[in-house]
Amino acid sequence: MVGAGFAGVGCVRRLERRLTEREAVITLLSPFSYQLYLPLLPQVAAGVLTPQSVALSLRRSQRHRTRIVPGGVVGIDTAAKVCVVRTISGEFVTEEYDHLVLAPGSVTRTFDIPGLAEHARGMKTLAEAVYIRDHVIAQLDLADASDDEQERAARLRFVVVGGGYAGTETAACLQLLTHNAVKRYPRLDPSLIKWHLVDIAPKLMPELGDKLGAAALDILTKRGIEVSLGVSVASVDEKTVTLTDGRVLPSRTLIWTAGVAASPLIGTLGSETLRGRLVVSAEMDVPGLDGVWALGDAAAVPDLAKGEAGAICPPTAQHAMRQGKAVADNLVAKLRGERTRPYTHKDLGLVVDLGGLDGVSKPLGVELHGAPAQAVARGYHWAALRTNVAKTRVMTNWLLNAVAGDDYVRTGFLASKAGTLRDFEYTDAYLTPEQVREHTGSFRGAVGSGGGH
Repeated sequence: MVGAGFAGVGCVRRLERRLTEREAVITLLSPFSYQLYLPLLPQVAAGVLTPQSVALSLRRSQRHRTRIVPGGVVGIDTAAKVCVVRTISGEFVTEEYDHLVLAPGSVTRTFDIPGLAEHARGMKTLAEAVYIRDHVIAQLDLADASDDEQERAARLRFVVVGGGYAGTETAACLQLLTHNAVKRYPRLDPSLIKWHLVDIAPKLMPELGDKLGAAALDILTKRGIEVSLGVSVASVDEKTVTLTDGRVLPSRTLIWTAGVAASPLIGTLGSETLRGRLVVSAEMDVPGLDGVWALGDAAAVPDLAKGEAGAICPPTAQHAMRQGKAVADNLVAKLRGERTRPYTHKDLGLVVDLGGLDGVSKPLGVELHGAPAQAVARGYHWAALRTNVAKTRVMTNWLLNAVAGDDYVRTGFLASKAGTLRDFEYTDAYLTPEQVREHTGSFRGAVGSGGGH
């Protein structure tokens, strides 16, 4: 199993329950020994939740049958049935497989915009969320210490790109952080703090529909967040963000959340892709690759529930969790000579937590906004956490933050990391096919030994 996100962990847990030790040996390849509950990441950046509360330990929740290899898969030799893994110590090791389940997830989608790679910050990993919190509080500290009015204004202007769930929640939660924090900085004028949410799309969160999208826009606007739609970033440097409508915004902070792209690992396979995601059957096996399955953000899983030709499942946690179970069931059926089943699942709705007492949600088609929507959003996320320990931590954090507020403490991340997308998402870590063959040469032509990795 490659990947410990919603899809990978859901698959492994199902396999542990359904397969005996005599039937299969299960190996999980992941750089981190936790599953990140990604939808709550903006609340980590805002300090509402601690990092540990959204990092669900695999060693606590797995049944100790699964062998966890601490490293990222950087290449796959499908002919030899071998994965090349770069461990967290930087060494390369090889892992044979009989069946390979690919759930490497996604990375932040970027474009060839001058300065973006050097100056943008992402919101896709736990480290990025902690870094952004440090960075935002540091801008308040530096602005407070400066006597230069232009520098103050630039440090207190924050730009978030991406009008989807991640970008909207990030802008909303961090705006509340700075709004509350500035009360602790008597030298700063609160009116200098400016938040901009920018998206090239004509509507905010179009998946919610016009009514809820407008409600979300109204909530953000009333908080003072300037939302610019139909606009993107033309260039960015150390001190300014230039938009495609010609505006030049003095700013030291660009948070980039403009969608996701499948893990670069998928591009190294040489198999057919659709919009960058690996093409799979409705049963989620990969055509032409013996024993390979794929799911989650990295796979173009047909969305049979929509009944539209060519429709694929969106890269959401809801689909990933259910696909994990479905792949596990199909893999068990394959091992036992039984019939596999196509994946089908009707979307249960969408929830968006905008911090404070605000939210917009559409559970089972019912449109909600304000406090009821936020209650539904938090209730859904709380119920979806896999362990009672995680549920207790998250609920305790929510209650403590509601009663005591935040402490606006930096952890020191800025001293050791540049904080770019490349630093935290390792997008340039993958091997070429030639490099993969160098590592797997002794395996080529051999049949993988053991069972059911």
